Amino acid sequence: MGIDIQRFHETFFEESREGLQILEAGLLALDRGAADPDALNRIFRAAHSIKGGAGTFGFTAIADFTHGVESTLDQLREGRLTPDRDLIDILLRAADVMGMLLDAAQSGDDVEIDAITATQQALAAYQPQTSIVCDDATASLAPTTEITWRIRFQPHEALFASGNEPLRLLRELSGLGALQVEADPARLPPLDTLDPEACYLGWTLTLTTNASRAQVEEIFAWVEDECDLEIEPLPAPSPGPSAATADGDEPPARRQSAAGGESSLRVSVDKIDALINLVGELVINQAMLQQQAQDLDPVHNEMLLSGLSQLELHTRRLQEAVMATRMVPMAFVFNRFPRVVRDLAGRLGKRVQLETLGESTELDRGVIERITDPLNHIVRNSLDHGLETPEQRRAAGKPETGTVTLEASHEGGHIVIRVSDDGRGLDRDRLLAKAAERGIPCQESMSNIEVWQLIFAPGFSTAAAVTDVSGRGVGMDVVKRNITNLGGQVEVASETGRGTDITIRLPLTLAILDGMTVAVGAENYIIPLHSVVESLQPGGADVRRLAGSSKVVRFREEFLPLVSAAAFFGVERAAGDNGAVIVVVESGGQRLALQVDDLLGQQQVVIKSLEANYRHVAGVAGATILGDGRVALILDIGELIGATRRPAAA
Repeated sequence: MGIDIQRFHETFFEESREGLQILEAGLLALDRGAADPDALNRIFRAAHSIKGGAGTFGFTAIADFTHGVESTLDQLREGRLTPDRDLIDILLRAADVMGMLLDAAQSGDDVEIDAITATQQALAAYQPQTSIVCDDATASLAPTTEITWRIRFQPHEALFASGNEPLRLLRELSGLGALQVEADPARLPPLDTLDPEACYLGWTLTLTTNASRAQVEEIFAWVEDECDLEIEPLPAPSPGPSAATADGDEPPARRQSAAGGESSLRVSVDKIDALINLVGELVINQAMLQQQAQDLDPVHNEMLLSGLSQLELHTRRLQEAVMATRMVPMAFVFNRFPRVVRDLAGRLGKRVQLETLGESTELDRGVIERITDPLNHIVRNSLDHGLETPEQRRAAGKPETGTVTLEASHEGGHIVIRVSDDGRGLDRDRLLAKAAERGIPCQESMSNIEVWQLIFAPGFSTAAAVTDVSGRGVGMDVVKRNITNLGGQVEVASETGRGTDITIRLPLTLAILDGMTVAVGAENYIIPLHSVVESLQPGGADVRRLAGSSKVVRFREEFLPLVSAAAFFGVERAAGDNGAVIVVVESGGQRLALQVDDLLGQQQVVIKSLEANYRHVAGVAGATILGDGRVALILDIGELIGATRRPAAA
């Protein structure tokens, strides 16, 4: 029975891209002077693992190119090269080329031959035969005499399942010196029970080489968690009795997967999503049972009600556990920005320090995938528009190096992401002038919060000239729309000369929502709880009619537009205005008073896409199924506010 190696390719590509992230992060740490020997070893192992995996699966272009990267990194690791900015630039370009080659191998994308060739030539300039001079101090890092190593290599039975081939490792090991191989068949089962896809053989290897222990260990880096490994030096032959024990006190290097250690399993996102959908259906069914049980006699049905209570508890715990499988730390997003900031700062001639806080804060993977581009645009704007040049900062009495801070934290049932800089800040007068110039509605009487929101207007830009970084007036409106589509809000605070702070509030997940259920006629609607400011029953004097049919309501010394949910959605009211309740909602710094018939309570609901099953409905973000089996629409407060304010603006 043959093994279909193709099915392991996806794992190779995923792990290789993770290796590229480790490689890039380590190089950026080197650029900041923050690397240590362990970090250098991690960088080297990342490149070595990519090369080894590429060789295993026959991706020779990746393996050959990465070999040159690995050789240069080895020079760095042994202290023969200094990680100056030029070398880091070349290695970062090499990481980009490795990513391009991975894309080409995975999806058949074209490669830029000139970029590959230029990078290979740049790397070659750092090889020993062309530019490396090894002084006495660095020469002592490598063995000058041959050492004989005894290696006991016992792969785990599941080694083949990860696409690894032990014979490839033995061939690579033989490239270091003279190798003697002795197979250990002790674990071979009887032929009738043998699994052809399991690895039973082990090996005892004797290697005579002038390579270091680290170089020997690196051969097995790709499989270090999938084997038991012992490496020990053999005493060098000598006529003297003492020489035989020269290395006798040196403990063997042993790598063994701990049975009780933490392990991980790669699972398709589609499978996780299917599991979440099933749990969502279970939550709905549990809510239905709970609602039906409300009319039961608690005395005669004590056991049944107790069981339903336990079902509710376990359903909630199961729901939380399944949702946790989609949670990803914000480091997944933040780790890509050091490279973005470094490259863009160099192009703009600015000095920038990036600080990240709260990288361990977790967010739903679906949200993270859709927040990356908006964050990237905001960070680029901070560097381009927000931070000054070193000369401008020096003239303003600031340090020449500006700071951009990325911070993530949990606040209630939401995640808050802040992008702040200590740059020039927003200029109120300039924003108003640009808005008027482009025909965007604005007034001098607008508050600062309203003025700052002008940067999200379509086509708005304060750039003096169009560049490849910004200035076309495309971007910040898309940023806000993408965040709003995620059920989030974006706020801006700024102080001229001191900097700008952009705050994004997002739900932790796109699958479950904390909402307030309201009644409008015979229908129920869900208002996302993060959009609710307050609910109240206004007096007759608090509601005033403006010209036409518009109404406003007094709320804390300000007047808010009053919108009837019944009128907006075309629902017949069940009662007159006297029984109306007003819910003050907010999105994007703007507020609206929404008139409903009654408040029914707060609850978690499972979000269902309305567009996937019907079509887009204005003012509606999705739908859910209530405990009684009825469908309730989830309101899109941002779209609702926009739809009701547009006629006024016109």
